Amino acid sequence: QSWQALFQTHILIHNHRQIKKIEVSPEGDGAFAVVDIDTLWRRADGGTSHWKGRVCKVYTKLSSGEWKLIMHTGVLEY
Repeated sequence: QSWQALFQTHILIHNHRQIKKIEVSPEGDGAFAVVDIDTLWRRADGGTSHWKGRVCKVYTKLSSGEWKLIMHTGVLEY
């Protein structure tokens, strides 16, 4: 519902991503990715919301072989 509300009240101007690092656990069942993001939204009132910085996304590998995102940090600016 939260994402649906965001897309109903904002227009995505750009969504740039740059992967900085990917590490997989020695067992091959978990991983993380460090990603620099630059996402700009325009609100319905004309203002903007800019998400820019570095995030860490953590994944687990299911028994089916599929990778699932299980958590990520908030955007950190460096």
